[in-house]
Amino acid sequence: MIRPSNAELELLKCLWRVDACSARALHDQAAPALDWSYSSTRKTLERMVDKGLVAETQQHGVNVYRAAVGKVSTLAALSSDFARRVLEIDGPLPAQAFADSRLLNADEIDELEAMLRQDPPEAKP
Repeated sequence: MIRPSNAELELLKCLWRVDACSARALHDQAAPALDWSYSSTRKTLERMVDKGLVAETQQHGVNVYRAAVGKVSTLAALSSDFARRVLEIDGPLPAQAFADSRLLNADEIDELEAMLRQDPPEAKP
């Protein structure tokens, strides 16, 4: 799995919420969390396209971006990596650790729990 940077993860979270949008709309959504220039958002999106994290298409002459990696599978891989590397937990994290997430609904938490039981989870679109 390609591990997104913190800034890339912020952009992915915005894309997971809205499905697809222009660089400008994405910048406006992520601005409170990232506090950087529009050109930084564009450059980061270019790197994310190169990495395969984001897909870019054109609609009516405007570049539109979509997450090319799945939300649940990416979060499962990041969570498992964090548990092993930082917390030194050999088994899966309990799904209740994600119960208060504003990013995941109940069905996604169930899916995440199933993925965390696999070893290791891989990010899938």
